[in-house]
Amino acid sequence: MNDLSAFPDDFVWGAATAAYQIEGAATEDGRAPSIWDTFSHIPGNVDNGDTGDVACDHYHRWPEDLALAKELGLGAYRYSIAWPRVVPQADGRVNEAGLAFYDRLTDAVLEAGMTPFPTLYHWDLPQAQQDRGGWPVRETAERFGEFVEVVADRLGDRVKHWATLNEPLCSAWIGHLEGRMAPGLTDLTAAVRASYHLHLGHGFAVRALRERIPDAQIGIVNNLSPVLPATDSEADRAAALRADGHINRWWLDAIHGRGYPEDMVKLYGVELPIQDGDLDLISAPLDWLGLNYYFRQIVTDDPTGPAPYARMVPGPNEERTAMDWEVHAPGIEHLLLRLTKEYGAQKIYVAESGAAYHDTVAPDGSVHDPERTAYLESHLAACARAVAQGAPLGGYFVWSLIDNFEWSYGYDKRFGLVHVDYETQRRTVKSSGRRYAELIAEHRRRTAR
Repeated sequence: MNDLSAFPDDFVWGAATAAYQIEGAATEDGRAPSIWDTFSHIPGNVDNGDTGDVACDHYHRWPEDLALAKELGLGAYRYSIAWPRVVPQADGRVNEAGLAFYDRLTDAVLEAGMTPFPTLYHWDLPQAQQDRGGWPVRETAERFGEFVEVVADRLGDRVKHWATLNEPLCSAWIGHLEGRMAPGLTDLTAAVRASYHLHLGHGFAVRALRERIPDAQIGIVNNLSPVLPATDSEADRAAALRADGHINRWWLDAIHGRGYPEDMVKLYGVELPIQDGDLDLISAPLDWLGLNYYFRQIVTDDPTGPAPYARMVPGPNEERTAMDWEVHAPGIEHLLLRLTKEYGAQKIYVAESGAAYHDTVAPDGSVHDPERTAYLESHLAACARAVAQGAPLGGYFVWSLIDNFEWSYGYDKRFGLVHVDYETQRRTVKSSGRRYAELIAEHRRRTAR
């Protein structure tokens, strides 16, 4: 890869993690169950019966993990703050031990020379709040805003870059419509209302951060996909338009002050619980947009399936990850340019980009993963092409820093730059991690000239 000169001098090189996927310590220091604790303990919900009870034991081993991040030369670390650690119950009481953990972690990130990029919601809703209705009810959005106030008051003197939500699509559609993620519902009405209240919670979070941290840099992270019809038939083209509305426009239009796409409101047939002032709150100006990209979607009409009545079919590219996702680097270029041209993005961070492969530990203890290395190089090259065409890309975060609990896939799917032996918790930097470190160092050498 030789396109690094396209990236700006202040380009942010990072990696990402999420609390429930790495922390473990599920019952320690006042943490209460989240919806993912509940979901993962129900037989059949997660491959191999895996849970996040221990995960990577990051709650105890974070100094080692931050040392690895520093060793790779990361300029930024994206982590999430677990709501059920900080405000475990629905009564609003703050758990000092949980808040203190993120206080220590944030200080250590700064001491390691990295910029903290915390995410305030990465899917771990306190179960106590779910018991009161969860995201389908307005109270959850309000309580989320109060949780953000607590975190901002504690960390806002040091943290300036904030993400409100990570991939609300997954929380709403996969968690409430498809049932493959917590809380495991298959209810279109609940899903649409959850999507709305997630956006409302985002709005409350932005307001709380602006009030407490005047110089905050605030964004939201969406997982987006280019959508193409499987054939040129009228039915498939219509399906692609619906899928684009479901995957992309629903999550982008509202936060950009365009309201919710009328075609999708009609398709869902669910009345949105909008109150006076909500849409202005949801569309409050942001400083950056976060893009998570993993695959494009090629779809065919599926009138018997769930909304949006479009079924994803395999792409023509034979190269696939261990998730059986097509590898298609031009998709990230397409999305960066779409955010720039269609939505007027002033700054974009690729907040997640990565791939799972069947990593093995060699007899000498090394982990050689050339497929992931090639994946990162091709996607960074696509990002560079987008920058050359005017995309205001400010940084790139690999998913993920370390192997982790990959939600309903359990521990078999490995995305990390660092391999984790879950029996011993031994960490080993993979060859892709070494290559990423080389790219970071090369960019810094160029910008230092």
